Formats: sequence, C-alpha cells, structure tokens
Amino acid sequence: MTWPIIIGVVGVLIVFMLVSRAAMGPLVSPDDARKLLTQGGQLVDVRSAGEYSSGHIDGARNIPVDSIGARAGELGDIEKPVIVYCRSGARSSRAKNILESKGYKKVYNLGAISNWR
Repeated sequence: MTWPIIIGVVGVLIVFMLVSRAAMGPLVSPDDARKLLTQGGQLVDVRSAGEYSSGHIDGARNIPVDSIGARAGELGDIEKPVIVYCRSGARSSRAKNILESKGYKKVYNLGAISNWR
C-alpha cells in the first residue's frame, strides 16, 4: 500500500468511530450512575447470558438487548432510573432507545462495561 491509501483508510476509520460514538448519545458517568443506584435505580447488563456469566458489574441484572423489549416489564416502575451497559456501548444504546419507546422516563447509557471504575 502507498501512504496516501493508508492515510485515507485511517481517515475513514476515524470518521466511522466518531459517527458511531455520536450515535450512542451522551453517556452517564460511573459516579452519576452510582448516585442513580442510591436513588433506587437499577443496573442492567444487556449483553448475552454467556458474556454476563463471564463477568459483570456487581448488582447488575442480565436482560439481553434482543429480549429487553419483551422483558421491559421486569424492570418495574417506569419512573425509576435504569442504567444500561454492554461491551462497547452499541447494544446499550439500542436498549436505551427500546426502553424509552416502552415509556421508561429515566434511562441512562453507561456504554461499555469497561467504563465502570
């Protein structure tokens, strides 16, 4: 490959990453998520059951994104905070949109599990 091609490919990848990140919307910080949990919020891991069993944030419940619409009622009061997360932030962004379409008022996207510190 020549340098112009390499630079072009890198540029396209950077633009793709920025657009993908923007599509996720704003993320809730770990500190703000902890505050929401003390206010009765709940933490939902929207990864697969296998990913969840290989490690998750303490206190999180597992509802995979593909079933969150059908299982939204398990979360209870639509006025209580719900914090969603996944591996990269893409599935949690989808889950946030699904829950909001079901009437949940306070849904927050933590993004990637690695954001929890």
